Amino acid sequence: MTGITPEIVAEHGLSPEEYERVLHALGREPNLTELGIFSVMWSEHCSYKSSRIHLKKLPTEGPQVICGPGENAGVVDIGDGQAAIFKMESHNHPSYIEPYQGAATGVGGILRDVFTMGARPIANMNALRFGRPDHPKMRHLISGVVHGIGGYGNCVGVPTVGGEVNFHPAYDGNILVNAMTVGVADTDKIFYSAASGVGNPIVYVGSKTGRDGIHGATMASADFGEDAEEKRPTVQVGDPFTEKLLIEACLELMASDAIVAIQDMGAAGLTSSSVEMASKGGVGIRLNMNMVPQREEGMTAYEMMLSESQERMLMVLQPGKEGFAEAIFRKWELDFAVIGEVTDTGRMVLEHNGQVVCDIPLAPLADDAPLYDRPAMSRDEYKAWAGVKPLGEIAESSDIGADLIKMMGSPDIASRRWIWEQYDHMVGADTVQCPGGDAAVVRVHGSQKGIAISTDCVPRYCYADPYEGGKQAIAECYRNLSAVGATPLAVTNCLNFANPQRPEIMAQFTGCLEGMGDACRALDFPIVSGNVSLYNESKATGGGSAILPTPAIGGIGLLQDVNAMSTVAFKAEDEAIVLIGAGEGHLGQSIWLREVHGREDGAAPAVDLTAERKTADFVRAQVLSGALTAVHDLSDGGLLVALSEMALAGNIGAEIGLPEGVSPTAWLFGEDQGRYLVTARDPAALATAAAAAGVPALPIGETGGDSVRILNGADVAIETLRTAHEGFFPNLMGADAALA
Repeated sequence: MTGITPEIVAEHGLSPEEYERVLHALGREPNLTELGIFSVMWSEHCSYKSSRIHLKKLPTEGPQVICGPGENAGVVDIGDGQAAIFKMESHNHPSYIEPYQGAATGVGGILRDVFTMGARPIANMNALRFGRPDHPKMRHLISGVVHGIGGYGNCVGVPTVGGEVNFHPAYDGNILVNAMTVGVADTDKIFYSAASGVGNPIVYVGSKTGRDGIHGATMASADFGEDAEEKRPTVQVGDPFTEKLLIEACLELMASDAIVAIQDMGAAGLTSSSVEMASKGGVGIRLNMNMVPQREEGMTAYEMMLSESQERMLMVLQPGKEGFAEAIFRKWELDFAVIGEVTDTGRMVLEHNGQVVCDIPLAPLADDAPLYDRPAMSRDEYKAWAGVKPLGEIAESSDIGADLIKMMGSPDIASRRWIWEQYDHMVGADTVQCPGGDAAVVRVHGSQKGIAISTDCVPRYCYADPYEGGKQAIAECYRNLSAVGATPLAVTNCLNFANPQRPEIMAQFTGCLEGMGDACRALDFPIVSGNVSLYNESKATGGGSAILPTPAIGGIGLLQDVNAMSTVAFKAEDEAIVLIGAGEGHLGQSIWLREVHGREDGAAPAVDLTAERKTADFVRAQVLSGALTAVHDLSDGGLLVALSEMALAGNIGAEIGLPEGVSPTAWLFGEDQGRYLVTARDPAALATAAAAAGVPALPIGETGGDSVRILNGADVAIETLRTAHEGFFPNLMGADAALA
């Protein structure tokens, strides 16, 4: 008898039906180690059992794609024998429980996903969602997460070059911390995870294994109960200095021909890394658990297999290369141990203290994991459930200037300087566009090429209309990359949703994915990697609080010459300000409506994908031709907020007029999509080019002065805007802001 009770099965996150599948796969009862291995491999976090069926519908191919989903990260060609390797991952639950280490180890994990494929990481990004700023726990969470991201990224020597931050009460009990890394590799030196070669040695490198993070993957596959604080031991502890050594040691070994396969130990640690390597290669593995480097006494095989201790990798080496590889890792003061070998059995066999403690077939772990097509509401059913009120009649703003000041200091628009000044965004000396613009740009070392990076999502749009919200997230990322002059290449994503067993949540998930897929196809912007994070809701806040649907998008684009890129800052006085793209003043779900009227009403703005692509192509071409002196896409807050951000960035004011027959409020604050504000020295030439391209281009004013002015209307001094814009985070964080 193994002593596996229904209670033990439930503690491992398996349903009775799933446990029956385990019994069928084994033909017997599992022991505790075997049960633990099945539980993590079949967890939502590792198996994607509620999402796999839908993820397959996304476009993942294109002429630029070298490797799409299924490996540690996506790979795209950037020319000259080089590839960009990138991915985004979530570390939501750990960051709520222990914000510093949760965020820090999220950064460490995504770095390993990228350098395990042979890339030197060149940039980190993040996408963060917090609850109400005045929530009693939020300041602690913000401080911990920001310091964790900076503490890890700064120490490991990879610049954190940008990201995004939203606030909403839906994240009070379940914040989101999504981390993204981009690296560069030679196309003939990309490493994959499929194990091969019967008899080849399996080696463990990096840090020792401890008891931290056990059941981390299982925790990440369930919502929060009242006992969230008690789950602190499931949060891993990171060491960025060890990670830096691991990067250098791996890249040094990768310069040789010693590695057959390599996989980082992320969620589910040694279990997932060994199972994935063997399953992808169609082979078996045999591990001697006594050989695993351990930092604690008396660890069991169960603990070693499920530990999520950080900074560890698993490799299959060419036979005879063990000594060569060990010398490299010892030089970098890292552990190195041969812990097993590749077999032809198709089974995972673990030995510990001379006993076989696990003997299970590998195919069911990877190929036969549960797959659910969970019920989802129809669009009409979801619309009725969401209960978003129609916009109705909206009175004109009684004070445009006051509204602008309020919005510039609001949580979703205020300057993020307090955050990004805690990140070393210049380490490596290749960052050519710093945080605060539409997209970060990092030079490919030793060349003039640049990789542009942006993260985007508007969760309030996704809640109001999942399909349009999914489209918009992709389109805004495409727009941000185009705004700096980059050709968009590909997308990674982090799909953050609540409990998939609720039909309304699955409606959000499927709707957002449908919108994302349509946008990616229309824009030739394939999805090459990603992550799904479900069960993001909390009972701890009372009554069950689900996050807004948050399909965070991370996109990259290519600039052939970084000297041609554009920025948002006004460059000089007396330059024409031109609005590119069409709009009718869409106030539904806008920041103005929420901040000024306290309402989240109306439809999300629609995205015309044909117009989106045409306009982006035009703007990109004008940037690269040198015709534009500044570019900024229009998003949260609409035209007047974008204008103010450009004025603040350049410390130069502007004066604009209103077209005839428009609603001033809707025209200035509407969030219509597919639009850009640009400045040009030769507006006539720009107008001619726009007409030839069939793109709307409306001159609306000129740069100059020390305020943002509307003819016969508002006039707000730049310094007044700056005080509002820069004040939110320092005022919120108080002493923490002074320490930063």
